[in-house]
Amino acid sequence: MSSPPVRASDGDRDRALDELRSRAAEGRLSMDTFIGRVDMALRAQSRGELDELVADLPQRGRWRRRITEAVAAVSDLSHRVESAWRRPRLPKLALPTDDRARYVVGRGPACDLVLADLTVSRVHAELRRDDGSWLLVDLGSMNGTRLNGWRLVGPARVRAGDEIAFGDSAFLVSASA
Repeated sequence: MSSPPVRASDGDRDRALDELRSRAAEGRLSMDTFIGRVDMALRAQSRGELDELVADLPQRGRWRRRITEAVAAVSDLSHRVESAWRRPRLPKLALPTDDRARYVVGRGPACDLVLADLTVSRVHAELRRDDGSWLLVDLGSMNGTRLNGWRLVGPARVRAGDEIAFGDSAFLVSASA
């Protein structure tokens, strides 16, 4: 009695798809063959079916593989450096050092931090002192308050180095002076 075929895992499927992608990029597969094999890889039930999809492809040389991996690594590094370079330089927002426990941020003149930006509500958010640390709370603003890119749905702890955005006005939190 033979054992049942080994079910294909997501990792097995990803490896087969990566192999097909790289072979198509090298020109070893036509576009029609590539699309057909990707479709079969996505439908494959077992590891054996995935192995059959790449079995007839010629083995890549060790040097070619290393050069391809090196070029991919350099490309990834240059992309990360370029995106970091283009990232906007945010103004710093120093956390207050006095004894007050609450600071209101908004467009209204009664706020502690007044921002002249139409995407900021009159009473937008507040910073609350809680056991020596600061919490950021959105006060039902129209355009939301974000902490490190995530829109707040409840109070969130704020630390130096975090990015806070009130509407379209973004700041980099710095330690108290």
